[in-house]
Amino acid sequence: MEKDLIKGNEAIAMGALDAGVKFYFGYPITPQNDIPEYLSAHLPKMGGAFIQAESEVASINMVMGAAATGARAMTSSSSPGISLKQEGISYMAGSEIPGVIVNISRSGPGLGGISPSQGDYFQATRGGGHGDYRVLVLAPNSVQEMYDLTICAFDLADKYRNPAMILGDSILGQIKEPMVRHKKTEKLEDKPWALTGADGREKRLLKSLYLGEGELTKHNWRLKKKYEKMREDVMWDSYRTDDAELVVCAFGSVSRIVRTAIDRLRDQGKKVGLFRPITLFPFPEKQLDELSARVKKFLVVELNTGQMVEDVKLSVKGDAHVDFFGNPPGSIPSPAELTEIIASHCPA
Repeated sequence: MEKDLIKGNEAIAMGALDAGVKFYFGYPITPQNDIPEYLSAHLPKMGGAFIQAESEVASINMVMGAAATGARAMTSSSSPGISLKQEGISYMAGSEIPGVIVNISRSGPGLGGISPSQGDYFQATRGGGHGDYRVLVLAPNSVQEMYDLTICAFDLADKYRNPAMILGDSILGQIKEPMVRHKKTEKLEDKPWALTGADGREKRLLKSLYLGEGELTKHNWRLKKKYEKMREDVMWDSYRTDDAELVVCAFGSVSRIVRTAIDRLRDQGKKVGLFRPITLFPFPEKQLDELSARVKKFLVVELNTGQMVEDVKLSVKGDAHVDFFGNPPGSIPSPAELTEIIASHCPA
């Protein structure tokens, strides 16, 4: 198949178009602006609607309204913009309205800067807003995955009637790589819950307000069961772990640097492998647990001060040892630096 040289942000926009997105609502913020720029030019040509909302708060509520009709809708932003969308995301989760949210994350806290960061892991995987809910979170590490996982995010959002998030960063958003585009051919399934006008049928109601005795308790337990069922679609990747004595856990852009370091260490005779979660929620707990039955040393590498490391510690067996190396925003670790760091954690 023919490959084209594509920027990561544009790959997400292409994936959304090929997944059948009909509505995009957003507000400008660096470093994700290529996504709305691309969709503003191409979505109307395909019969969709692009609206630059007056704010991030407005844009997520527009997504909720459009998605409630059964149409595929999305928004995108970067870290502080995603923070402003959290109330709307909570309402969508509580009302079981699917939609896709893209976070091309930048450094923080506060305004921070536009450099890459993985400091939004907690916000993404713990729901981020008020209430007891979860969001499906997919973490690509290449331009091809930015495209493929965007299509996947729409499918999973519809499958579970739940918001889904693509968590990237400014490295993945701005990098250019060869990418293969493949348009979906299957017809989207009907959505019997969608609000399409009640003429000739029973009324439908999408809501997150439950005031009757015991109603909200029942609703939350049902949502909990749905979040557990999402584990059927957990995704991960492992690299050179079959004989590894040390496994490095990393996601997103930093996992690529780790992989280069692992190849260098393998050339030195070090038995090191990589475990990369692709779905950050649901997290591949079972797969890490099974790996830790044999491997007893893990090193988590993140572009933050320590977030995913908590999920790794909760997943591995009790006799496994988990170390952490963090690189907060402001600089990017080189392959040479990570080679040295990882080597220092290898078994003697």
